[in-house]
Amino acid sequence: MTKKELINQIKKKKSFLCIGLDTDIKKIPPHLLELEDPVFEFNKQIIDATKDLCVAYKPNIAFYESMGVNGWISLQKTLDYIPNDIFTIADAKRGDIGNTSTMYAKAFLENMNFDSVTVTPYMGADSVTPFLEFKNKWAIVLALTSNKGGLDFQKIECKKGRQLFEQVLETSKQWGTDENMMYVVGATRAVELLEIRSIVPDHFLLVPGIGSQGGILKDVAKYGLNTDCGLLVNSSRGIIYSGNDINFASKAKVEAKKLQQEMAVILSEAGL
Repeated sequence: MTKKELINQIKKKKSFLCIGLDTDIKKIPPHLLELEDPVFEFNKQIIDATKDLCVAYKPNIAFYESMGVNGWISLQKTLDYIPNDIFTIADAKRGDIGNTSTMYAKAFLENMNFDSVTVTPYMGADSVTPFLEFKNKWAIVLALTSNKGGLDFQKIECKKGRQLFEQVLETSKQWGTDENMMYVVGATRAVELLEIRSIVPDHFLLVPGIGSQGGILKDVAKYGLNTDCGLLVNSSRGIIYSGNDINFASKAKVEAKKLQQEMAVILSEAGL
């Protein structure tokens, strides 16, 4: 998907919502466990209920690969079921030396046909650039994450008084463009979006941490919105696990609608 196509979807749906499909077989409604592929059936019903409210889906790959071959099958079926006009993110956090990263990139962007994949930049350019070689595909680079442990390294001061996450942004933006690279910035770090925007004003930011992790949507928009919107705000557990009975999908729709309506107001006030 191109940047223009993604922006058009945001404007059309009045939404910059990304829904994380972090599907844990231990947490899905019990009645689904009787089916041949309960994980896919759960995802299918979530997608049916929310596809008009979001512009992206983000399966967390760990939840699928932990189930072995069957998990990969459920993941591919899920990906194939997502409508073509919705942006897809393989939340895999891959990153290795160049030839290995090339194989990871082929796996997710060519073979499985995701639109994007999350990558770790800490092995340098050759761990990221292989993901940038596919037309209309994206690398989403980890910059400033919302987990407590992220502070162990990401905010260490390095040369010229920059913190490490700032240096990651400054260096990595030379590897690609705002047409094929995004950045992960945790919602609980909302105020620091001002500094991030001073370094990468035109890139899209994938922002997890809304809802159950404590991030506040209004703060993220206040500090992170740009002239194209430039945000994909993710909610996972707060949407997909809002119900645990036969009506789980309709309850997920209610929670997704709440966020979409808030986003519609934000976009309207920004003239988007």
